[in-house]
Amino acid sequence: MQTKQSEKVIRSIEKSFRKQVQKDKKVKSAFLLVHSEKKGIHLHIAEGSMNTKQPAYMASVGKIFTSVLISILYENDQISFEDGITKYLDQELVKHLHVYKGKDYTNEIKIKHLLNQTSGLYDNFRPLLEKLLDDPNFTISPQEAITWAKKHQKPHFSPGNGFKYTDTNYHLLGLIIEKITGLPFHVAMKQHIYQPLGMMNSSVLHYSNPLDKDTQYLADFYVNKNNITNHKGYAGLDYAGGGVVSTGEDMLKFMKALVSYQLVKKETLEKMMNDKAKYGVGIEYGYGIMLFKTIPILMPKIFNVWGHAGATGAYLFYHAKMDTYLIGTFNDFSYERKGVRFMLIKVINQLAKIK
Repeated sequence: MQTKQSEKVIRSIEKSFRKQVQKDKKVKSAFLLVHSEKKGIHLHIAEGSMNTKQPAYMASVGKIFTSVLISILYENDQISFEDGITKYLDQELVKHLHVYKGKDYTNEIKIKHLLNQTSGLYDNFRPLLEKLLDDPNFTISPQEAITWAKKHQKPHFSPGNGFKYTDTNYHLLGLIIEKITGLPFHVAMKQHIYQPLGMMNSSVLHYSNPLDKDTQYLADFYVNKNNITNHKGYAGLDYAGGGVVSTGEDMLKFMKALVSYQLVKKETLEKMMNDKAKYGVGIEYGYGIMLFKTIPILMPKIFNVWGHAGATGAYLFYHAKMDTYLIGTFNDFSYERKGVRFMLIKVINQLAKIK
């Protein structure tokens, strides 16, 4: 049941969102979904060249899906977070994967180190993205992306002794999922998440098609003014690090299921949140989960949310105190930090006015 106050706040949020997209020439399309049963709100809007039924590429928001898949396998007793990764991966691929200061630490990397970004491994995404932008025919498999990084990059620290956000960790998790399930990553995603939750308009970028054949085409997304939506070579570069393509309503189904322990049990979700590392000021990182924590002045208590964000200005968060889901994207890499900032300042701050 909406009150006059909540209607006013919703109008204010919608106005801020439309203004943000319209004033920024870089942003060609965007969507925003705010859902709160507690506050009687369901706002789902799109701006620019997309509509609310169109799927969007959710970038690194996909990492939370990958970590949930691993956690489902953990609950099925098919894997332990404490397992060494060499148990599941091709020996040639992991040979000298982590050589730091002359010592090979490969055998010390555990599943949990990949999940909470504490493996110390290098990030293959950015340098390979540059190659992709330079070459329209560039294509690479997840295995090749890892091998390239092993050859051209250096680890940052020994496993468990620091934090470095990297897609390489999640590429490895994708391959581990494939090894355990005997299924391609996108099929495991469909069987364990999309199908059970009825996420009919979701897929994995350039790997699979949505369950509903009449799903609309993917909204365009951009890097430095380059439209790379249909660059097939991008698929292997992103893969389990963030290949989720979905609509706002489908993402809401996923997050509601996660919050209500339909995907993993309460104790598993708590484990995913509690085994965390410091990401940055006021942000901690669990198993594919960003947790915003109170820091006086810098990160007020009102911003305590958990979920994940992506380089395109994509975000998927849950605000427990307000029982509110916040989902959206700006479809442009220039919004890597601005997307979350918009969610905090222009959406959560407004919602807090509803008593």
